[in-house]
Formats: sequence, C-alpha cells, structure tokens
Amino acid sequence: MSGPLPPPATASAKRPKRAVVANSWLVARREFRERVRGRLFFVSTGLLAVLAVVVSLTPILVKMVDRGTTTTIAVASSDAHVTDNSIRIIGAILNPAPVPGTPPPYTFVAVPPSDAIGNEVADGVYDGALLATRQANGQIAFQFLTGERIGTDRVQLIQVGVLAVGIFDWIEGNNQGVSTPFVPPGFESSQVGAGAGGGKPVGASEYAGRRIVGVVFVVLIFITLVIYGMWVAAGVVAEKSSRVMELLISAAAPEELVIGKVAGIGLAGLVQYVAILVPALTTLFLQDRIATVVLGSSSGLDVSLGALTPGLLTAYGAFWILGFILYALIYAAAGSLVSRAEDLQVLALPLSIIAIGGYLQAVMALSGGISTFIRISSYVPFWSPFVMLTRLTVGRVEPWELVLTFGLLIASIPIVAVIAVRVYSAGVLLYGQRPGARAIVGAIIRPPA
Repeated sequence: MSGPLPPPATASAKRPKRAVVANSWLVARREFRERVRGRLFFVSTGLLAVLAVVVSLTPILVKMVDRGTTTTIAVASSDAHVTDNSIRIIGAILNPAPVPGTPPPYTFVAVPPSDAIGNEVADGVYDGALLATRQANGQIAFQFLTGERIGTDRVQLIQVGVLAVGIFDWIEGNNQGVSTPFVPPGFESSQVGAGAGGGKPVGASEYAGRRIVGVVFVVLIFITLVIYGMWVAAGVVAEKSSRVMELLISAAAPEELVIGKVAGIGLAGLVQYVAILVPALTTLFLQDRIATVVLGSSSGLDVSLGALTPGLLTAYGAFWILGFILYALIYAAAGSLVSRAEDLQVLALPLSIIAIGGYLQAVMALSGGISTFIRISSYVPFWSPFVMLTRLTVGRVEPWELVLTFGLLIASIPIVAVIAVRVYSAGVLLYGQRPGARAIVGAIIRPPA
C-alpha cells in the first residue's frame, strides 16, 4: 500500500549544495584574469598614475602660479607708532624696487585691533594678520595669523622683517645713548582655520603638509572607487548582453556570483591601486629636489611628510577596501538591471552622485572648516571613506568617532549585500524580462527561488 506522495521539489531543493567560498573564488579568479590582461587596464593605470603624480606636484604648480600675486597682510596694534613702523620697515624689506605694471609681492594694511581679525583671515579678506603688542619691559611681541596662502617661506620673511622692526625700535628708544639692553621681538605664528573649532593652532608647515596628503588620498580614493565600481557594473552588463549569464546562473548561486565578481575586480583594483600610489608617494618624497630644479629653491612648499603616519596609511587602506566593497555591491546590483552598455552609460552619473557628494564634502573639509554637517556626514557609511579620511589628515578626530565610523561602515556592508544580491537576482535570474520597479521591490522583499 503506497504512502502519501512526497511534496514537489522546489527549485532550491533541486540545486546541489556548493561550497560558497570555492565557487566565489572561481568567479573571482576569472574576473581578475580578464581585467589585468586587458589593454584598458594598462591604459587606465598609466593615466591614473600620471594624474596622481600631477596632484602630488600641486604645491610646486601653485608656487609657480603664485609668483605674480600680491599677499595682503593686515597689521594691528594698540600703538599706532608700532603699526606704522612695522608697515614701513617690513614693506621695505620684503618688497623690491617697484616695477611699472607689476604688483608688489606684499601689501600691508593698517587695521584697528579686533577679535574679528582672525575670522577675516579665515574668510580670505586678508592673507594674514600681524598683531603687535608692546610688553611692559619695552619688548614688542608679534603674533602672525596665517591664512591658506601663507607658506613657510613667507612666514620666515615676515619673521626677518619683525626682527628689523625690533632693532629699529630699540635704536629709536636709545638715540640718546644705550640705556636698555636689546631684547629681540617675540614672534609666534599659527594657522587660522586649521580644522575644527577648539584645539591648539596647527603649525603652517604641518597643516599644509596634511592638506597635500589629504588631496592626494581623496582624489585617489574617489577616482578608484568610481572606476572599479563601473568595472563591476560593466562586467555584469557584458555577461548579460553576450548571454554568458545563462551559463553562469546555472553553475553558481547569485550570492556566489556577486561575491566573486566583487572580490575578483577588487583584487585587480588593488593591483592598479598600488601601481598608482607608489609613483604618487615617490613624487611626494622627491618634491624638494623637483622644486629646486623647477623653482631654484624648495623653500615654502610646506610639505610635511610626517603626515604619512602608519596609522593614517592603515586607515586609508581600510577605508579603500570597505568603501570598494560597499560601492561595488551597489554597482553590481545596478548593472544587473540593464542589458546594454548604452543603458549603463545613462546610469553612470546617478550611480556616481553619492560618491560625488562625499568627495565634495571632503574637499570642503580640506579647506580647514569642519562644520556640523560635515562632522555628521563623516559617520555616514557612503561618505565616511571620503570625509572621515579627510578629517584624519587634518588631525581633528576623536578615537570614539573613528570607532563609530568603522563600526557603521562594517555594519552597513551585510545589509547592502543582502539588498544587492536580491536586486541582482531580480535583474539576472529573471532573465529575458525587463525588471520594473515592482519586480525589484518584490525581489528585495521576497527573493526569487
């Protein structure tokens, strides 16, 4: 007597069990080989390496362009005589004989003492401000507030002028005979607007070096994440348009295809990343010699390679890896929704908008001001690889902020991965159909078997 009929086998039950790691590795190896053997890989690597070197040479290029500009410095003191003498003496030392039609290198403006001078320097009204105070013992103490355009060479020149002011002031006070010993004028220089509020001023050279490193890192991480993300999307589209996907989906599960594609292209990207970063760092280390050849002197470059600490390099590598995984998952899901390369080009800009938002905020943070919005956005997983990395370069990050940022970034990857695999399933497993918004949302909520 026969028993009850067994329940019909489902699609998932018919599918044999696979080792996810093994199948993912096979897909990853295939992707890696296809990428690194292609002509486009070598061409793009060369172009990006050249771009990275150009960005590393930015201080020298800026120095060349800056030769014909005028630096405006405000001079303030409660003693009008000290203000006038400072402008006259320092101006005579720093400005050569006037040439018709050529602006002077420096312009000094007398302003009344005010607490707003620092804000005016930060806002670019003045390139710098020289604040003079007469001490009880007769010594003149100078505080030089520098803006973004003031380099160490100009700080040194101002310091020479300040010493001359002190000498002439001592001579003027002892014109009837030496009655008091000479006391060199005090001089202190600090950067205005170097990072978030509070905190002690950052030296001009150190801060400029951090900004240079920050520019190189942010440009590299933005370009590479967007390019490698498009590689992932383009790979999915190419497989769909050539009908290779019909073979792949019968040999591997959607999650294995997504993980393998992200891992394989990520390894190829890592190879290219090293090939880009090495010449960029080499250029940074050789900037002094390059500046000596091009400008005749390496002074004033404000390059402080001390910013390239092991901790910062480690954080950069971690942000690059986690950021790539996050964005690659999004690009893989988006690529599965189209079947032609032309359609992918239409999606290129919308896919890049999130990364562009993070990049623009990172550039704003590099200008020296960390607003509340930028501080909050540095915790957002899609933006933290750009914004928090920038904040690290200017040295205004608490340990708990870094822990929170990495925690949110790591926690967001599994969530995005689940959504991406389900969208990928809707776009790939529903092969031959045009997945509309309803099908995509349905696949996210109830993934296809």
